Amino acid sequence: MASSPTPTRNDFEALLNESLGGAEGGFEGRVVKGTVTAIDNDHAMIDVGLKSEGRVALREFSMPGQPSTLAVGDEVEVYVDRVENMNGESVLSRDRARREAAWDTLEGEFAAEKRVEGVIFGRVKGGFTVDLGGAVAFLPGSQVDVRPVRDVAPLMDIAQPFVILKMDRRRGNIVVSRRAILEETRAEQRSGLIMNLVEGQIIDGVVKNITDYGAFVDLGGIDGLLHVTDISYKRINHPSEIINIGDTVKVQIVRINKDTQRISLGMKQLENDPWDAAVAKYPVGAKLTGAVTNITEYGAFIELEAGIEGLVHVSEMSWTKKNVHPGKIVSTSQEVDVIVLDVDLEKRRISLGLKQVQNNPWESFAEKFPVGSQVEGEVKNATEFGLFIGLDGDVDGMVHMSDIAWGITGEEALHLHRKGETVKAIVLDIDAEKERISLGIKQLEKGAPAAGGSASAASAGGLKKGATVTVTVLEVRDGGLEVQAGDDGATGFIKRADLGRDRDEQRPDRFQVGQKFDALVAGFDRSKKPNFSIKALQLAEEKQAVEQYGSSDSGASLGDILGEALKGAKK
Repeated sequence: MASSPTPTRNDFEALLNESLGGAEGGFEGRVVKGTVTAIDNDHAMIDVGLKSEGRVALREFSMPGQPSTLAVGDEVEVYVDRVENMNGESVLSRDRARREAAWDTLEGEFAAEKRVEGVIFGRVKGGFTVDLGGAVAFLPGSQVDVRPVRDVAPLMDIAQPFVILKMDRRRGNIVVSRRAILEETRAEQRSGLIMNLVEGQIIDGVVKNITDYGAFVDLGGIDGLLHVTDISYKRINHPSEIINIGDTVKVQIVRINKDTQRISLGMKQLENDPWDAAVAKYPVGAKLTGAVTNITEYGAFIELEAGIEGLVHVSEMSWTKKNVHPGKIVSTSQEVDVIVLDVDLEKRRISLGLKQVQNNPWESFAEKFPVGSQVEGEVKNATEFGLFIGLDGDVDGMVHMSDIAWGITGEEALHLHRKGETVKAIVLDIDAEKERISLGIKQLEKGAPAAGGSASAASAGGLKKGATVTVTVLEVRDGGLEVQAGDDGATGFIKRADLGRDRDEQRPDRFQVGQKFDALVAGFDRSKKPNFSIKALQLAEEKQAVEQYGSSDSGASLGDILGEALKGAKK
């Protein structure tokens, strides 16, 4: 009998590989099926057909937070990490098996944009960890709920749906969102609820949040906005003045936008509109009392009743205080009397007047000081065209520069008076509608025409242009002399330049009050008041003397001619 050949080294390796089922080439790194042969404390012994069994922790066979239901004889899938370790046992992992299987499943669901089920089991920086059937995913804190969640404990260790936002198998990275699920569900619920709501419907709701511009009201799964202007007909500064968070309120659906799923609500719509009776209740000209609710640069709002406000424009606040901020005339919450000026029901506007409650000071002034009356006041301001004088009743009158003084230009007359000076004047004209009072200062001078009288009265007394008259000095001024013709004639003015032909003679200070001399009537101003001139008289006399006593070729000097003229005048 022939002996069998002696096995070689290669034969032993082949037999070993055959007995191990090709472990090196077929088992390690693979997910295989095995049978539970025993359960020892916290571990299960798994037989996968290798030389030895492997030990796997029981916790790997259950979901986080749930007990294991594994029993002897159960068939499970495990991942073969190593065929044999230093203790001669197979190194197996249920977690790795589940992870590999889970990745295969998740990649398909991610591609199909399907929801996946997972369990939040841990907290990490910036979010939480989620078990997706063996694969661990990251849940960012912002993706937990539609609103910030302070306590996540009630959400942990509970199977719930998620949406995969991103996954990378090579890096082992999966990002999921719970918020996306809630938003989808919320949108579906909103759509269903909106379909059951109609504009004009009255419904109860709970105030969930309050802002400066209104309040959000929960209508049973869908929120509506109750704008601050729709809470009450009366003016309110903040919704919290009427409602609080948690209050149950009855509201009316004002408007529904099914495209944006926005619902506008109203509370005041459930009350009677006070504007319905506004025209009959507030006729034009009626005197009312109200409280100042708001002050702006252009006026003040007055509450006449809850929900009805009127505006007093700044121009209707005071007869005399112009260009003044309304806050300097009235204050918030102040009770004031007003007059109804206009009612616009369509625009819901009532125009009120504050100054109309008081007497028009210009009309009162006209009654007290008719045209021709003499008044006294302080020069408040000087402009390029006249002086403004403060008068009785806190009104101003204006003296035009042509009515300041006789015989001088308006520009010169403006320098005769200064701000703060008290002056007397005559009332020339009153226009209460335009709020104007015209005054005259020069009309108070002796011989001046009466205010409102005929302009021709200024030339009464027989004065004619070119006539020589004897005048008396009434006042010496820097600009000339105020004089009077005769003993009781018209008053006039002699300008500095008309005091003499030579410059040395044109000095007002060489004359004295009461001094008499002859002067020529040079003309009349627009009020027919005479202007006199010494210079013109001198030139006229000189011309007359030359014509009577000599000629240009007689050889006589001007002194000789004037001497002869004087002698003739004396005779």
